[in-house]
Amino acid sequence: MNRHRRPIAALGGALLTAAVALSGCTSSGDDADQASSSPTAPAEPEAQPIEWTDCDADIDQIIAGRPGSERELLFECGTTTVPADYDDLDGGDLQLFLVRAAAAGQTDRIGSLVVNPGGPGVSASDAAIQAALTLPPEVLARFDVVGVDPRGVGLSTPVECITDEQKDALFASNPRALDEASLSATFEQVDEVAAACSEEYGEALGAFTTVDTARDMDLVRESLGDEQLTFLGYSYGTTLGSTYAELFPDRVRALALDGAVDPTATAQEQAEAQAAGFETAFDAFAANCTGLISGCPLGEDPRGALNALLDQSAATPVPSSREGETRQATAGLVLNGVRSALYQPSAWPQLAQSLAAARDGDAAGILTLADTFTGRSDDGSYSNVVDANLAISCADGQEQFTTEQVSALAADWNARYPLFGADAALGLYTCSAWEAPTTPLPERDAAGSAPIMVIGTQGDPVTPPQGAVDLAAELDNSSLLTWEGSGHTAYPKTDCVTQAVNAYLIDLVAPPEGVTCPA
Repeated sequence: MNRHRRPIAALGGALLTAAVALSGCTSSGDDADQASSSPTAPAEPEAQPIEWTDCDADIDQIIAGRPGSERELLFECGTTTVPADYDDLDGGDLQLFLVRAAAAGQTDRIGSLVVNPGGPGVSASDAAIQAALTLPPEVLARFDVVGVDPRGVGLSTPVECITDEQKDALFASNPRALDEASLSATFEQVDEVAAACSEEYGEALGAFTTVDTARDMDLVRESLGDEQLTFLGYSYGTTLGSTYAELFPDRVRALALDGAVDPTATAQEQAEAQAAGFETAFDAFAANCTGLISGCPLGEDPRGALNALLDQSAATPVPSSREGETRQATAGLVLNGVRSALYQPSAWPQLAQSLAAARDGDAAGILTLADTFTGRSDDGSYSNVVDANLAISCADGQEQFTTEQVSALAADWNARYPLFGADAALGLYTCSAWEAPTTPLPERDAAGSAPIMVIGTQGDPVTPPQGAVDLAAELDNSSLLTWEGSGHTAYPKTDCVTQAVNAYLIDLVAPPEGVTCPA
């Protein structure tokens, strides 16, 4: 899923779219005096062993029937510990969870390929399982695929402080809250969530930062036995990867950063770029739908049909035919379903059918799409993606916005980006309500690193292509590859991109600067 920093917006989805130097003087005197008065070097954390267990049978059951499940793969699950606070190595540990996948009969192994799918908050262990099913065989022949759930995420000491009921309410909220009453209700929801998490964790919320996760990743690299890191990061994973390169430039072997988050953009600029990106993506979906030989289920004006459905569901939520479903689709859930499908063009046919069915009185399809986006299970429970997303995004030092500023932006952006603008603006309030110490992301030039590959997609609504341009420009040693396709991230969706990334990961051959791959 899906900085893609995707902090959960006030309405539940607009953005569900991170060295201490010691100095001192040595006094004169005898050896003992000098030793006692010399500055003490900061203690270095030690990489801990990974306790691996065979979880092959369990994962085989999970992946049964999925494309790629016929591959001969071996899975292991592992745990290790890292310091909770790198400034206080005696302050306790956090446990991390890993999955490692290896192709049977692997030869000429290079090492581990560590993957991160973004979010922040999306499980990297799940991503490793999926990557083992989908990555090119030539990559699996040379690398183990390793997913480490970042601190606070998935099974790595998960942050859990938002109830399922609160998440249901957030995601169902009005995405076009513009009047005073609606705005007040929206801000109150966000305040309540922030207060509950602060009460649950207090100052400890400040531990879930991208900087500390990058430090964790270096310890895991050492525990895996790799001298340098080979990393594939998507969306927010590009923020994590570039942060690692800034902290440990000499330990970079290869970083492929796909769907780059713009390191130069402010939170407001990122939110507005996403609103504009989703508007463009919806127009591309609409053009595709109306161009179908069989005709578009939404008629000749899909945007008009969606606007009518949003107005209808805001007044009277749409019931669902799904057995056991007690929810009805509000405007917020409809828009989250749309947003979910716009991540990948492969979901566009499902979106057209789901919107048409909702217009006709059955929201089952659009609720399924919305639940895919929000991480809601059939039983009404949620993963901790939302909790972790907020904790990490806000601990990374997001800018602060007043309710007056957000309200004004919501009105402005609603006029300029009529489907997604108000929701994107309202999301800016999220970290203003959050109470936690922050560790801002460093500037990232990664001076002295090996070449880093940055990938952008021309039609990416989540991380628009300017982010890849800017990240590549910030890094001292990088190459930029642009895919002229649509959807969020590019590898391994097309031969041109796949061949370029494979050559980089395996042989360390980066493409020439500015290469473009056709759609």
